[in-house]
Amino acid sequence: MELHDVWFVLIAVLWTGYFFLEGFDFGVGVLTRLLARNRPERRVLINTIGPVWDGNEVWLLSAGGATFAAFPEWYATLFSGFYLPLLLILVCLIVRGVGFEYRAKRPEEKWQRNWEWAIFWCSLLPAFLWGVAFGNIVHGVKIDRNFEYVGGLADLFNPYALLGGAVTLTLFTFHGTVFTALKTVGDIRTRARTLALRLGPVTVVLAFGFLVWTQLHSGDGASLVALVVAAVALVGALGAIWRVREGWAFALSGITIAAAVAMLFLSLFPNVMPSTLDADWSLTVTNASSSPYTLKIMTWCAVIAAPLVMLYQAWTYWVFRKRIGTQHIAEAAH
Repeated sequence: MELHDVWFVLIAVLWTGYFFLEGFDFGVGVLTRLLARNRPERRVLINTIGPVWDGNEVWLLSAGGATFAAFPEWYATLFSGFYLPLLLILVCLIVRGVGFEYRAKRPEEKWQRNWEWAIFWCSLLPAFLWGVAFGNIVHGVKIDRNFEYVGGLADLFNPYALLGGAVTLTLFTFHGTVFTALKTVGDIRTRARTLALRLGPVTVVLAFGFLVWTQLHSGDGASLVALVVAAVALVGALGAIWRVREGWAFALSGITIAAAVAMLFLSLFPNVMPSTLDADWSLTVTNASSSPYTLKIMTWCAVIAAPLVMLYQAWTYWVFRKRIGTQHIAEAAH
């Protein structure tokens, strides 16, 4: 296996980690309006992800940085062609982070309500737009002989990409409800399980349709295996939450996300960004990669740094592993 193939796999792993971790905190952000009934309950939801949301975004920074260094042509075409959707995602991530930090800085109800709405919308929009972006990456876009995107903004919102956005939004929200059921106590935990059971079947239908479409368009034997794993895990997560096995449900919903991302990258390889104008103009792991020397240096850096980051993040989750409820929220914070 060549180094550019190794880095394609590593980037896939980074995106998998990002969607697994950031997926549930996007979902929790959406639940601040779908599940919480009052300010203390919204505070509980925010507190479940408060210690970890910024660490989850490290995976996005790593994925973006790895793409820039390992596949500069891919990075250039992607970020120039998808400029407006990616800019909107960036703005949402900034506003969302500010909302987490500033919501409790003042006691006025209007101040806190406005930041809560900001957290909701800035969780919902990225959850949808990431699906749109990856739908276009896998399905292909208008790339010319100079490896430049020549389509318009409307071209990015095609039926396949919109279905991809609907899948990531519902799947992340389902993942968030399972995480909420795992991390809370009392009535909010019961209602999170109920919402998961209602949202689960919708997620199954949308995800199955999107993955089958992907398989028929560009899949192979390996991607078919990933599709089956994703489907079985998602149904298993729904069954586990019905049996009040929240830990198993969370693990299985995470496996669903991992298998779905794996399927997208398996169906994409050896391309990194297919061209719908001419297959010869597609960006591949070969024509989009950096020099072998650059990839070698990056590999050594990744071998040293990645285990340390993962150990630290695992320790963070272990420290903040206990369940919380409204009884743990100080009256002044209400």
